[in-house]
Amino acid sequence: MSDIALGVLDLVPVPSGSTAADALRNSIDLAQQAERLGYARYWFAEHHLNPGVAGTSPAVVLALTASATSTIRLGSGAVQLGHRTALSTVEEFGLLDALHPGRFDLGLGRSGGRPPGQSDAPPPTTTPVIDGRAPNGLLIPPPFSFAQLLGSPRIALQRRLLLLPGAESQDYTEQIGDILSLIAGTYRSPEGVEAHVVPGEGADLEVWILGSSGGQSASVAGRNGLRFAANYHVSPATVLEAVEGYRAYFQPSDVLDKPYVSVSADVVVADDDSTARELATGYGPWVRSIRTAEGAIEFPTPQEARARTWTDEDQALVQDRLDTQFVGSPGQVADQLEQLQEATGADELLITTITHDHKDRVRSYELLAEEWRRRGHSPQPPS
Repeated sequence: MSDIALGVLDLVPVPSGSTAADALRNSIDLAQQAERLGYARYWFAEHHLNPGVAGTSPAVVLALTASATSTIRLGSGAVQLGHRTALSTVEEFGLLDALHPGRFDLGLGRSGGRPPGQSDAPPPTTTPVIDGRAPNGLLIPPPFSFAQLLGSPRIALQRRLLLLPGAESQDYTEQIGDILSLIAGTYRSPEGVEAHVVPGEGADLEVWILGSSGGQSASVAGRNGLRFAANYHVSPATVLEAVEGYRAYFQPSDVLDKPYVSVSADVVVADDDSTARELATGYGPWVRSIRTAEGAIEFPTPQEARARTWTDEDQALVQDRLDTQFVGSPGQVADQLEQLQEATGADELLITTITHDHKDRVRSYELLAEEWRRRGHSPQPPS
């Protein structure tokens, strides 16, 4: 197993009893700690209308965090293009790069409450999954259907509030092409008119595509020779399909001569297994609130989580996420991360951790970094 870098994915979670301002301060502090600990990158997700998640605008949070850090790469995981334009995206990240050149990853996602289209059919997965396990034993649970979530009135409301009246989302593949050409300074309209973005054109950005399947996101990443981030923590059932689809579509580009993959994992580390399990107690109710389209709740304390009414239907709704969350001592979690890397062939791993108490979250990342370094892994990706 070669050196595998670790990065951080932060949703800016709001613990119960605190505020969004507290969450933002915690995230900036965690980014500073991640820089000190040698993590390769720090990404912010984009979510809307969630009481327990304050990461609504990656570019804004990145600007705040860039001023509080100096060396760690910062990025979006991901800017959701369903309600944005190519121009606004390049302009925002061009502004960031203008003051902090060469530090930003532009992670792009196709979400926005849209159901997958017919063009999303992935190539067949060649890795055998037998009794819910990859050949090396990694758990690959049954697929979770997002149909009910995407069809909920709340998701429809979110899309209506994010889009201007009468607006339609641009085709994702076309939009990625526009973003790349605007950055490169080669954009031409169908009528032949040039567009030059200042700042933005020539920005030193590392472009990533995030995806949960081997369909359109994997295709657009591979065909454009871009880096690809697959989500084990959001959709563990389709992670093998996603990375295999990306590699099948990959064509060398000016930035990459071979595929480059990051895979995410939900992690809680503590000094011992029982402490880690206690810290992770709120995860089930928190995931349930997302999957019912209620919107992510403020992350509960273990006591608050245990006091909630919990049904068999609730358990079934979140079982795949609970089963694939890596919770335990540093050694146990590092073993599971190495298993995830081996099964997916990931070049990097992206770690997302949520606990109610900020100091426990920082400690989780600290313990993992120490164990990862003890095993001889370099914290930084290859140049």
